[in-house]
Amino acid sequence: MKSGFVSILGRPNVGKSTILNGIINKKVSIVTDKSQTTRNVIRGIYHGDDVQIIFIDTPGIHKPHAKLGQEMNNMAYSTAHDVDVNILVVDASKSFGEGDEYLLEHLDIKNVPLIIVLNKIDEARITEVQVLKDKYHELLPEAVIIETVAKEKFNLDLLIKTITDFLPEGPEYYPVDMVTDKDEVFQIKEIIREKVLKILKEEVPHSIAIYVNNIEHTKKEAHILATIIVEKDSQKGIVIGAGAKRIKLIGQKARMDIERYLGKHVYLELRVKVQEDWRNDEDLLEKYGYKAKKQQ
Repeated sequence: MKSGFVSILGRPNVGKSTILNGIINKKVSIVTDKSQTTRNVIRGIYHGDDVQIIFIDTPGIHKPHAKLGQEMNNMAYSTAHDVDVNILVVDASKSFGEGDEYLLEHLDIKNVPLIIVLNKIDEARITEVQVLKDKYHELLPEAVIIETVAKEKFNLDLLIKTITDFLPEGPEYYPVDMVTDKDEVFQIKEIIREKVLKILKEEVPHSIAIYVNNIEHTKKEAHILATIIVEKDSQKGIVIGAGAKRIKLIGQKARMDIERYLGKHVYLELRVKVQEDWRNDEDLLEKYGYKAKKQQ
């Protein structure tokens, strides 16, 4: 069989996680309309006919303004060196600009096969897509370019076929019933964070972290205590909301998804804690799971 590791790289909010979820046909990476939603390296495992592809979804590469941003970039950079194929996802509805130049300057993607995915082509004119194709052909002439609409799963089958052609013969790295390597605590944290991002809109999304304090299981139930971390007292009030309505809504939405994930009834208790400037604190970044680790 063929098997191998494939990184999904790109700027924030270009559709990397949507592509991964579409290929795996299951939600393994949270998706919102906020940039920098993905903060960790997340593996999604595709099982096909005589092929296994381990996709590595990475944080969006951006010009960092805090240590958290540096760690997120480092997570993305580190995957590009140790995979069989790199996928660079580009938002086809936006012109090539400074952010794209920054990414290409800082990302070493020349040592392995590269597929450039022009995503969101349904939101762009044909002429705009062609301009982007010409630009990337000029900058990365060895790359294969594929146009997609990830939310509609358009051309994801072509993407899988193209990746498979590049992969070497190899072993089955994961059992066929496994779709991600992330554990229960990580998945619960991400479910809660997704609801916070969606409900808070643009108020404090980048200042939020989630910490799972405790999980207790019985055969039919799970009791979960988790903390929403913010950087300022004013943000704590925003998360809680008037009459605690907002945190109750976050809890209700998160509990429903966690119940679907665990397959049992869930009692979810959420607290809010202020940790000033946690995004620049090395110890807290490690505690909350945002220190870059070298991928195999």
